Amino acid sequence: MMKVERFADIGRVQAIETLFKGTGYKPFGKVSFSPSSKGDVLSSGRLFTEGVDFNLVYFPLKHLGYKCVTAISGDLLAGLSAPRTLAVRIGISAKLDFAQIKELWEGMAASAKEHGYKDVDLDLFPSRNGLIISLSATGEVSKLTCARKPAPKSKDLLCLSGSVGGAYFGMRVLEREKDKFEEGGKQPSLEKYRMMVGSYLKPEISPYTVSQMLEEEIVPSWGVLVDRGLADAVKRMARATGLGAKVYADRIPFEGQSFDLGKILDVDPVSAAMNGGEDYRLLFAVPILKMEDFRRDFQTFEIIGHLALPEAGTVLVTPEGVELPLRAQGWKEEDED
Repeated sequence: MMKVERFADIGRVQAIETLFKGTGYKPFGKVSFSPSSKGDVLSSGRLFTEGVDFNLVYFPLKHLGYKCVTAISGDLLAGLSAPRTLAVRIGISAKLDFAQIKELWEGMAASAKEHGYKDVDLDLFPSRNGLIISLSATGEVSKLTCARKPAPKSKDLLCLSGSVGGAYFGMRVLEREKDKFEEGGKQPSLEKYRMMVGSYLKPEISPYTVSQMLEEEIVPSWGVLVDRGLADAVKRMARATGLGAKVYADRIPFEGQSFDLGKILDVDPVSAAMNGGEDYRLLFAVPILKMEDFRRDFQTFEIIGHLALPEAGTVLVTPEGVELPLRAQGWKEEDED
């Protein structure tokens, strides 16, 4: 039988040194950078807690690590910045051994490399309340990008990097299969909804999207990460720009089988897209004069609407032309106009 490595036997310092081996990053170094072009520095922080943000019953630790770093990287990419530094703090409960944390860290390191982080820092702490993952990251917005970035305007196109709602459906499928297993020991059947489950467990964001846009001289006027549902993202963009926004329901891209699964789970796919969360898509406002160039060079994106005058508010336009005010969790009614 293989011996289980415990943190009590390894020690914190040796554990961190061991985790860094083969990653290309150095432990205990100074994590900082100076903008090479005197551009802007963008920062972001995120916290993931067991039982709230993930369930270790069905969440592979390597996927979890990858997802956490991908999420914070999306924040930076939405702000048109190139990721530079990443600091990770992991609170470890007694039920987790070193091998499991190594698996988690492998996913984090893989995503960090993919997104081009120059320096990565890690520290480990004990936790009485399950696994806790805290991340903070910084990115650089080049001086040229800052100079080229236009002011947001009504009629700027809302461009979405992929389908939405799939991650919510994937989570619901996993929860349903978990309940079936706990009730009767029935083995999970996930193959039919593999794409949706994958959207939840291991979302991916292309690290090249922003650099490709800038190379093609397509500079969005604003960007946000869709991580709490499309409605929340649109409302955040509207608040930040001081404008309204219109999203067209028949332009929203859905994952395959969304409508079939929606009937089974009694969930409207449009509601899943607007309020489901954790899709980790990029939403950019692109100047309308760049529409043809954008459509030609970024065919994986879908144009789902446009910014509007402030008095228009934030609305979902039905195929019949009816404008419904967007509702999103975390927003008060008085904030929704």
